[in-house]
Amino acid sequence: MQKNNFDKFVKKELKGAKKKEALRQDKRKMKAAWREAGEIMRQKKQDEIQGKASGKPTFKTKGPKYDTPASEFKKSEDGKNEPMPLNKFIAHSGVCARREAAELVKDGKVTVNGDLVLEPGYKVTADDKIMVKGKRVFLQRNLVYVLLNKPKDYLTTLKDPQGRKTVMDIIKDATPERIYPVGRLDRNTTGVLLLTNDGELAQKLTHPSFGIRKIYEVKLDKPLTKKDFESILDGVELEDGLIKADSLAYADSKDKTVIGIEIHSGRNRIVRRLFEHLGYDVRNLDRVMFANLTKKNIERGKWRFLKEKEVRLLKFMNQSFVKKSGKQPLVID
Repeated sequence: MQKNNFDKFVKKELKGAKKKEALRQDKRKMKAAWREAGEIMRQKKQDEIQGKASGKPTFKTKGPKYDTPASEFKKSEDGKNEPMPLNKFIAHSGVCARREAAELVKDGKVTVNGDLVLEPGYKVTADDKIMVKGKRVFLQRNLVYVLLNKPKDYLTTLKDPQGRKTVMDIIKDATPERIYPVGRLDRNTTGVLLLTNDGELAQKLTHPSFGIRKIYEVKLDKPLTKKDFESILDGVELEDGLIKADSLAYADSKDKTVIGIEIHSGRNRIVRRLFEHLGYDVRNLDRVMFANLTKKNIERGKWRFLKEKEVRLLKFMNQSFVKKSGKQPLVID
């Protein structure tokens, strides 16, 4: 009897859902501890580099006992020293978009001040030494936006190990800043392609949640039947899931082999795969619109800088080029 009186003070072994939840909480605490340890290490190194070297006054922070230069807690006038997530820093340095930057961090290809960091959200400043694949990267001071009318036989990549032509060969003299393509067009697809070093904008334009409009002109090997026309609007089941067009139209009422299709999916080669699944051979595929951008007045293989108004519309996600509910009339310039 006496032994039973102490049962409520004994920690009983958890089972089932309670055990799983306890493990999840332990993992969260462990990750938080790692982040805190990383922040402590970064602050200590900043103290050594800036505080002691400059002789500036320091003060004690709450939590762990270490000295931090008072200036560290103030933003510089140009905002360069404002802390930001590591993957955002990499994106703004012109290496790649933010999602790709997060993968680089998780894959162990990024160091901060000589230390390996695996947390994309780890806070850094412009004063930190950020190394990506052994090369130091810096925040871009000048944001650049280049609109290219991509020709055939060019890869949408920064460089090709096999030495094939890339879109970077076309715009290599456009700017000294390092810019990269927003999304991809496959080798034989032509049309509108945006290149920039604005990682934050690139993230918005490629993320599925924003539903950015993309309009293509498709040349088929045979006329598109009414049955397949309706199937594309209702939805076609591909190997990687259901896909349906937001809008569809015959570009020429007398030639039903030329189709205009609006689609917001960013899946790989989605337009080609959609028509090939229905038994058509895509002879030509041209992207005529991306968001609010068209290839109007840009010859194939040429480029131009975006106008200030175009950039502003992109950044504010103007509703005129975001996917709308319901079937909308499709117009191809």
